[in-house]
Amino acid sequence: MKVESEEKVYDDINITPMLDVAYVLLLIFIIMTTATVQGITVNLPKASSTPSLSKPKTKAISITQDGTVYLDTYPVSLEELETRLAQYKAATPDLPVVLKADASIQYQKVVEVLDIVTRLEISQLGLVTQKLVK
Repeated sequence: MKVESEEKVYDDINITPMLDVAYVLLLIFIIMTTATVQGITVNLPKASSTPSLSKPKTKAISITQDGTVYLDTYPVSLEELETRLAQYKAATPDLPVVLKADASIQYQKVVEVLDIVTRLEISQLGLVTQKLVK
């Protein structure tokens, strides 16, 4: 009687241990990379908060259906609008202004506000409209 050997010949390679090693190496690489990216601690200088370095705030002029003029959220007359815009213009020469007017108001009211903006030489003016939906 002949005894067969207990050893089996494997035709394929078990890649599970290799994948485990690859995942561990990848995890170590990610951790080490993010740890070195943090860099050197530096005491940064403090900047002053001057308004000339910041972007000027846009002023919104709104005209409601009844003809009331608002500067930002406060109702103003046309004379008050001109004086306040002149003050803002003196503080920031490139003052941006946005004009929102109700569609049903008289066109004359919009022209009066545009005249004030033109007199004050405000060159950054935007007119707010609604997108036409078809």
